[in-house]
Amino acid sequence: MRKVVAGNWKMHHGPRAAADFLARFRPETDPESVRLIFFVAGLSLQAVKANARVPVGLGVQNIHWEPSGALTGEISAEMAAEAGASYALVGHSERRHVFGETDAEVGRKVGAAVRAGLVPVVCVGEQLEERRAGRLDAVLRRQVSAFIPGLRGCGEFMVAYEPVWAIGTGETATPQDASEAHGILREALGELGRAPILYGGSVQPGNAAALMSVPGVDGVLVGGASLDPEVFARIAAAGRSPG
Repeated sequence: MRKVVAGNWKMHHGPRAAADFLARFRPETDPESVRLIFFVAGLSLQAVKANARVPVGLGVQNIHWEPSGALTGEISAEMAAEAGASYALVGHSERRHVFGETDAEVGRKVGAAVRAGLVPVVCVGEQLEERRAGRLDAVLRRQVSAFIPGLRGCGEFMVAYEPVWAIGTGETATPQDASEAHGILREALGELGRAPILYGGSVQPGNAAALMSVPGVDGVLVGGASLDPEVFARIAAAGRSPG
């Protein structure tokens, strides 16, 4: 299986900055070895599509579960697909903990992505207090059980494990931590456990290869380090030959 290296730009890189990024993005990879995905602001989708010099997948960072309606500021999965997205990031920790998104809402968004023909990349993970309380297993299983019904009829999906305590803090789960969490997720997914599971949490060029060499880690979801084209290219290269 090709390693997945996905960049989540968050609220960065408008159309002009996206075009500049791609002009300087020179990953030493090929489509046969690494699957590159960019989760960008909806306004930057066309800029990425027009300026990408290597094959990349395009994704949005959030969708609403309704196909249309009086929901000011939201975009539907159908709109995202029409605008050129193939992937939808769902349930990112910032959506859950900053915007109060619930497990049930994540499940509804997964279903909407599937119906629109998007590949949902579903984020799950524990907070520091949950980890310290020994609740890793329970938290991950609860989050998985909430979105599995939305996968009905799904052709492809991914899961991204985000230890919330490691996002933007400089802290990183050890390879052993990642292995434990990914094992729990595969067990919780049951017959769906062959889906790619990514690790996301302060991924950097210095730890990307070690993380992607862990059995069961199928790639990485990169936040801040994906904003610099040279840095992100180095992470992509780590996916080509992990370890």
